[in-house]
Amino acid sequence: MNYTPSMLESMKRIEATREFRMTQDLPLLDPVQKVDLLENYHPDYIEDVFRELKVGPSKGTMTPKEFAELFEAYSVLDPEKFDLSKIDYDVDVLVVGGGGAGAAAALVAKEKGASVLLVTKLRFGDANTIMAQGGIQGADKANDSPSIHYLDVMGGGRYFNDPDLAEALVIDAPEVLAWLEKLGVMFDKEADGTMMSIHGGGTSRQRMHAARDYTGGEIMKTLRDEAQNHGIDAIEFSPVYELLTDGKKVTGAILYNMETYDFLVVRAKTVILATGGAGRLHVAGFPTTNHYGATADGLVLGYRAGAPLVFMDTIQYHPTGAAYPEQLLGQLVTEKVRGLGGQLVNTAGHRFIYELETRDVEAAAIIRECGERKKGVTTPSGYVSVWLDTPIIEAKHGAGTIRKRLPAMFRQYQRFGIDMSQIPLLVYPTQHYQNGGLKITADTETPVKNLYAAGEVAGGIHGRNRLMGNSLLGVVVFGRRAGEAAAERAASIKKPGKLTLGHLKKFHAALKAARVSKKHVAPMLLPEYRRPETIEQKLPVLP
Repeated sequence: MNYTPSMLESMKRIEATREFRMTQDLPLLDPVQKVDLLENYHPDYIEDVFRELKVGPSKGTMTPKEFAELFEAYSVLDPEKFDLSKIDYDVDVLVVGGGGAGAAAALVAKEKGASVLLVTKLRFGDANTIMAQGGIQGADKANDSPSIHYLDVMGGGRYFNDPDLAEALVIDAPEVLAWLEKLGVMFDKEADGTMMSIHGGGTSRQRMHAARDYTGGEIMKTLRDEAQNHGIDAIEFSPVYELLTDGKKVTGAILYNMETYDFLVVRAKTVILATGGAGRLHVAGFPTTNHYGATADGLVLGYRAGAPLVFMDTIQYHPTGAAYPEQLLGQLVTEKVRGLGGQLVNTAGHRFIYELETRDVEAAAIIRECGERKKGVTTPSGYVSVWLDTPIIEAKHGAGTIRKRLPAMFRQYQRFGIDMSQIPLLVYPTQHYQNGGLKITADTETPVKNLYAAGEVAGGIHGRNRLMGNSLLGVVVFGRRAGEAAAERAASIKKPGKLTLGHLKKFHAALKAARVSKKHVAPMLLPEYRRPETIEQKLPVLP
């Protein structure tokens, strides 16, 4: 790799301080220090990043400008002219999203006897779930309990979490781990079959269960295979462009087939939004760990239908996004690296923060180190970052540990000529997770009747900061709960609801009254990275 002379000099300082750092203990910051660090350096506290919503059920609340432009936008569909006379699909439960939450919801709804249709914007499994690396939490050890897990969840979220949702998360966790293992997820185990577990940031017990460093991929593959084995109908490359209502409740949705350019109408007794996150909005200009389709679609659809948002003024920036080589910019460097003993080190070779603080604190500390303290490392492209000392893992646990415990990451860097067992990595915070989302109850229903939300699209579970391993857990816990609740509700509905776009007419009228420009259209569907002169055709092609 093209390491500059200053980078090479900094590496030498890391090597020179490694032996001392192996015996160095850094204390956790006290509450006052944490608050000071966050308020001064975390992007959530930069006023220019946010603006107030002027339209919709969460009018008056603050959200990043990138979200606000989508929430306060017109639909590409004309509610006065769109033809709803032809119904293409008629089901009990429509699941929108093909990630872990959608797959889990579809499986449980099917088991409950409901007719299920799963639709997804890209391929079934193209989701943030499959990209999750580090692990999934669950209190299944003798020295642990859901109560202790609950306290960690609440503390990590700075006690802003919805307590009912946090309780549901931790209560279901041991059962979810057992369910996943029964389905075939290959968790890491000791020779005697005991589940291996390590610490994550902000955890008081070792309850992080993993499948090497591709835990999300292992879970997603298993859930997708199980859904296919159960004959669940899935339509790929067909995002939802708009929900349908009868004025009081959700009654279906309009799909857009990105391959045929056709709109399709689905009548459904219940709808589950499991559309995932929004990293591709690149809030405040940050790179992202998220997959290509993470553009806040479910938030837009739910909001226009009348579902309020919660905690949309807080974003999780994962502290260790790849900063070098540039081809990996923003890609996740799993927290498991720090859980195994990797250390954050500045250009002088000194640690500046305890590595298993909560993610918001870690990210703020790195931003401070690279900014105000001017102790970051500058890459050939001008990105300022800090070192993540990975060779120290081998020094602590023995040669071969990284290849064994972090095989996917090892191979990823090896492609670029970097042996992370011998050379430290350069990292900087990257947009990772939306802490907020649609308001839900513990059974995942939104305030809009018959509309459910699960996974990253749902808000309130994690408060203002999520702990490692609770995203994969939340995906499965609330996906399962959504599938059960939606199927049971569908069974109680005898007569299908009327299909209308009445809610969209009202929303468009509110936008017009607020003088919102019609150039703002949502959902985004896919981010646009092409130069304008190279674009031949933009989706959708309207009839």
